[in-house]
Amino acid sequence: MTNIRPRTSAFFASVALTAVTGCGVTSAEGSDDVTYAGISTSSDAADAVVKVSSGIHDLIEVEGKPSDGSPGVQGCAGKDREKYFKIFHAWSFYPASAADLDVAMENLKEGLPKQGWKIVQYGPDTSANRNVVLIADNDGRRAGVHIAQMKKRNPPKLSLTVVSGCYQVPDGQEVEHF
Repeated sequence: MTNIRPRTSAFFASVALTAVTGCGVTSAEGSDDVTYAGISTSSDAADAVVKVSSGIHDLIEVEGKPSDGSPGVQGCAGKDREKYFKIFHAWSFYPASAADLDVAMENLKEGLPKQGWKIVQYGPDTSANRNVVLIADNDGRRAGVHIAQMKKRNPPKLSLTVVSGCYQVPDGQEVEHF
């Protein structure tokens, strides 16, 4: 699952920007400020976010296959793009059976809080398919996750996006955009 390669897809960037709207990785409701995640290089921060995704994958506990989604870098709202960044990691999980989607979502709903995640939204979205959405934040990991259960897709899947808080690069270094 952890294939880290550059990705410049505008689609994934837009998903990451909108997927965790309302998550606690923002420092104040209605604010564009993003929680400070620390000092890191883009590569090290991407590795940390992939580890967060792997931990979420472990909680699914049903047979299936994750996609090879790669992390990407995006700017922090209102911050210098050459010094501040956040990481997003969009990926999908395809269960061996469509019936396993409900089990996977229930496992995530129960397992995430045991791993320090706070569920801030759970229930059907407003789309025609009424996809079940789970949004959670982890203050300790300075990350948020948006999970959508897409039963009516062919093939059925979970769509997941993990987004970090805002990092600052170490002095003398630049943000590596991928």
